[in-house]
Amino acid sequence: MCRTVDLRQAILARNDGSAGELRAALAARGTVAVNLLSSPGSGKTALLEAELGLARRRGVPVAALTADLATENDALRLARSGALVKQVLTDGLCHLEAEMLAGHLAGWLPDDTRLLFVENVGNLVCPASYDLGESLRVALASVTEGEDKPLKYPTAFGLANLVLVTKADLAAAAEFDETAFRENVARVNPGVEVVLTSARTGRNVGVLLERALAVLDGAEPHRPVMSVDHGPGHHHGPGEHRGEAEHQHGHGHGHAEHQQGHGHAEHDHAPAVVRDPS
Repeated sequence: MCRTVDLRQAILARNDGSAGELRAALAARGTVAVNLLSSPGSGKTALLEAELGLARRRGVPVAALTADLATENDALRLARSGALVKQVLTDGLCHLEAEMLAGHLAGWLPDDTRLLFVENVGNLVCPASYDLGESLRVALASVTEGEDKPLKYPTAFGLANLVLVTKADLAAAAEFDETAFRENVARVNPGVEVVLTSARTGRNVGVLLERALAVLDGAEPHRPVMSVDHGPGHHHGPGEHRGEAEHQHGHGHGHAEHQQGHGHAEHDHAPAVVRDPS
């Protein structure tokens, strides 16, 4: 008897398994991973650079991995924050996968890292379907991209735990309709938090860091209603199936504890970028 196998579903199901393993491994060591998704030119790198700088000033042990098809431009910018940064060149692949991410973290991420920010490839299509083992997924859109962005890319925004609007300082010039944008987000992801930010003016810089620290301390992120259907037995959204290690790992400490006793936050890392083209 012939059996038809959906290759895409099989790939995504395998990725889910790898993501679950990575999530459990990160949780066991007390690290929260944040997956950042946006289209190219959204201002994601500028906002992340500001957030990393703030984390460093607060003494939070933080690292960032940024993925691009080519160039090390984003990593060089992020390294200006003083945070540990690694550049991954995907050689044409339009997204990261959990197994790939785990391989890049092995032997590179310090054990005392509390927050890991993953700047995914600039793309709102492919990356949206891949769970990276993150505990917090963030979708970003700039005010110049249009209020209908969430409707055009419902998976990316529908699976987000947090939505950030960037370049808010340009809202008036772009005639950005905040009400319409919020309504469109609510249509694909009811109840998700939407925050307007501006890396240039500093508006709401720190919100991303605070939300990540809250998850580190045990807060439950917003649970999207939407899910990705990977076939029988795989109907769930990113982060829904947590490893036992995550539940067992205690997060009863306050933010002050994050600021002390953590090696790499207190040491001055050279802003050199770790390059990994594999």
